[in-house]
Amino acid sequence: MADREGRGFLGALHQRAGETLVRVRHAFGEPLTLGVRLLALDGAGRVFLVRHSYLPGLHLPGGAVDPGESCRAAAVREAAEEGGLVLAGTPALFQVYMNPTGGRHDHVVLYVARGARQDRARPPTLEIVASGFHPADPLPADVTRATRARIAEVLGALPPAERW
Repeated sequence: MADREGRGFLGALHQRAGETLVRVRHAFGEPLTLGVRLLALDGAGRVFLVRHSYLPGLHLPGGAVDPGESCRAAAVREAAEEGGLVLAGTPALFQVYMNPTGGRHDHVVLYVARGARQDRARPPTLEIVASGFHPADPLPADVTRATRARIAEVLGALPPAERW
């Protein structure tokens, strides 16, 4: 017995099974994840870095974008939470990166803020054990490879990459 497209019963069943599999994969598959980082420079051109309790090295402040939150708002929020940063103006979008270490569907949006300041040093927390401004040249030895690359891109020493 054939359906309207001339497929037999098994062909139609195969088609429906494939469509169902696609719907299930989308429902339970790997979701798109979105994070932000902020490259904050003070008036002297120093870059703000944080040390996490759960990751080695120094990083740019940042984190996940919350539901209903814009990427820019997330970057401003993370900078305030992780470093007590006060920004002189609206951070500028620099680049959107695919982050292969976070999974096939992970992306990071990088913003740049110039003229940032830290009104007072933040005491260590469970997440951030240290934070502060550092000279961009030379960077501290334990700045991560990805963080070094993003700083070099923003300061014009490297072209922007596609991957974090």
